[in-house]
Amino acid sequence: MSLNHVREIREGRLMSKAELARLAGVSPVTIDRIERGEVCRMETKRKIILALGFTLADKEKVFPE
Repeated sequence: MSLNHVREIREGRLMSKAELARLAGVSPVTIDRIERGEVCRMETKRKIILALGFTLADKEKVFPE
């Protein structure tokens, strides 16, 4: 389990899980798992960071570690 800010950022931007999933090119189930704190691949994190409008340099804002 890892802490991340995906849900709060997504909700702050009034995005649905399905919309974020579409923008990131992943399934809504994947977004749900990540928001629950389950582990995901680095490539999936990269897609979500970019879909939320951040640069890869801002990754700590989404996935602090």
